[in-house]
Amino acid sequence: MKKNLILLFIACLALVGCSKNYDILNSYSDIILTADSSVKVINETITFTVKDNEGNDLTDDTVFFVDGEEIEGNTFTTDVVGNYEVTATYFEVEADPIVINFHDGTGINFRKRVLIEDYTGTWCGWCPRVAYGIELVHQQTEDVVAVAIHRPSSNESSPVYDPYNFDSSELENYIDIPGYPKGLLNRLTQWDNPEPNNINQVIALTQGENPKLGVAMNTAISGNDITLDVNVKFGKDFGNELKLVVYVLENGLIYDQHNYTTYYNSEDPIVDFEHNHVLRACLTPLMGEIIPNNETGILNVYTKSFNISIPENITNTGNIEFVAFVTDAEGNALNVRSAHPNEVQEFEEL
Repeated sequence: MKKNLILLFIACLALVGCSKNYDILNSYSDIILTADSSVKVINETITFTVKDNEGNDLTDDTVFFVDGEEIEGNTFTTDVVGNYEVTATYFEVEADPIVINFHDGTGINFRKRVLIEDYTGTWCGWCPRVAYGIELVHQQTEDVVAVAIHRPSSNESSPVYDPYNFDSSELENYIDIPGYPKGLLNRLTQWDNPEPNNINQVIALTQGENPKLGVAMNTAISGNDITLDVNVKFGKDFGNELKLVVYVLENGLIYDQHNYTTYYNSEDPIVDFEHNHVLRACLTPLMGEIIPNNETGILNVYTKSFNISIPENITNTGNIEFVAFVTDAEGNALNVRSAHPNEVQEFEEL
């Protein structure tokens, strides 16, 4: 009788039918730790979140550590100025650490946003890989600004014809990374392939030390005219050569997209694919317009104004998007901001 009961117990476990509370936990090799802010004034609170690559929230089952000491829950505050390293463990999986900062209120920092430039093409069957990766990133953070740079031919008889082609040869020659697709983070850092499996690389750039400059735009469209003021505020004395880049994008463009990937249900072509954040015009030189050194001092606000006609290749003025960012002397984007028509933005000071 005892033997029969043991056999019954083993069978019950195998079938997972003897306990209503039995849950099968997913296996994770990567988890992504983020903070709602990387910088706060002392005695303010920072909240931490952990998600997987697909955006599932794992926070409730995660243990958080600050400078190696376990904390209760997923929030932290302190009255001591300084930097703190935060780590997190979801069962046996560890997240990449992040650094947060508490200051006394005298420091000037700005919200950090990351630029993704996606070199793509409607003819390019592998390019949906990056587009899908961008969608996954947007599910996890609002601190990313995407730009789709379509390549490489405007010749309708060419096998690589793209109706949204934008000549970015000067920039691509500087980057010197051949082939498509390629995703560049903050202009010069290549997003590792396959991009949908490496969204943690992007998220990590939204964390840590915050930039010492911020961007705010005032935009207006009236009839066929665009009025755009790009404002840059500096939280320290830069002194070195900074450049401003300003893009005009268009969203909601519909055109078939070739697809050799398993994303988007492996459909090829993807009929009536919606192309977003498509680069339509650059209002500055593509490599940037120099901001005079005497304008880059602490607390100064530099303003560049544009009064232009709506670019002729724009098909729907309601879908226009503006992007502005500042690069350093090497070309790395230091901070970026996007705006829609008829928007008045404030600086995102922290």
